[in-house]
Amino acid sequence: MIKFSTTWKSSNKPKKQRKYRTNAPLHIKGKFLHAHLSEQLSKRYGRRTIRVRKGDKVKIMTGQFKEKSGKVEQVMTKEGKLFVTGIEIQKKDGTKTKYPIAASNVMITDLDLNDKKRQEKLKRKA
Repeated sequence: MIKFSTTWKSSNKPKKQRKYRTNAPLHIKGKFLHAHLSEQLSKRYGRRTIRVRKGDKVKIMTGQFKEKSGKVEQVMTKEGKLFVTGIEIQKKDGTKTKYPIAASNVMITDLDLNDKKRQEKLKRKA
């Protein structure tokens, strides 16, 4: 049985689309973590999307936390989710837990530019 194939993404069948995303290797799953840039950042860097990283400030665009903003605390590449500060849900036993959000549902409002490689990549594309 084939573990992964790039031909699955060209299929219209939802089953094969899910199979592609689930069985993708990490270097491809990292591409699923791209999020839209705000208008100002998009004009400045000449790009529409960039990969979300820990430390970026994001605004949630959809779901129950719509319009809320915060800093990215953690990015889970395997699951394709990220955690934002201040975004928590209360469980039935009263404890609060972080709520995972898909990268496609956020917009980056401020980039964390501490990494020199990331700065170079942005300058190269601009």
